Amino acid sequence: MHPNPAFRHESAERNAAFARERGFGMLAVAPKGAQVAAPKGAQVAAQNGPPLLSHIPFLLNADGTKAELHLVRSNPICKALPAAARIAITGPDSYISPDWYETADQVPTWNYIAVHLTGRLEPLPEAGLHDLLERQSAHFEERLAPKAPWKTDKMSEGVMERMMRAIRPFVLHVEEITGTWKLNQNKEPAARLSAADHVEAYGQGSELAMLAALMRGA
Repeated sequence: MHPNPAFRHESAERNAAFARERGFGMLAVAPKGAQVAAPKGAQVAAQNGPPLLSHIPFLLNADGTKAELHLVRSNPICKALPAAARIAITGPDSYISPDWYETADQVPTWNYIAVHLTGRLEPLPEAGLHDLLERQSAHFEERLAPKAPWKTDKMSEGVMERMMRAIRPFVLHVEEITGTWKLNQNKEPAARLSAADHVEAYGQGSELAMLAALMRGA
């Protein structure tokens, strides 16, 4: 998360809503035996390799306390659990040229939205895997209306069960939700609005129209 408080004013509720809407992020887990924190000024012990990462879809419940997901059984994360974990969710982003502010003495930067869900990742009973997959697909399929939603009963007999044997269900018990909404809030309104116009027209990143709209409303 960016340390500047100007970019961290959003409520936990808005951060959770953003994560819930996106439903996709990067799961990070420290390898077993790794020391990931130390008092200020102290040296951190060497980790047993880099953090374990996996890009995953997830379902965040209504109060933001639980994120359900699944992993393929061969994923190394499965062997590292239970463990502290974090899901990083990213949104629109773009490079910002200093010239776009139309004011002197500026430097390049990057605007973006990012939300982190931090907690403890644990396995779920495998009996609940089918229900998780049904709810997860329904979460995204309902956005495709008027298309009839895909459901697992469209699978040929025995195929779904065979494929499910390759994956396992998990839950992240969310203990903290943090977010960075870096939208040039630290600039004068005229400079921020000018940068937003240039992002929409010339930005380098993703979802540029959405980012420009958020910058205008910051």
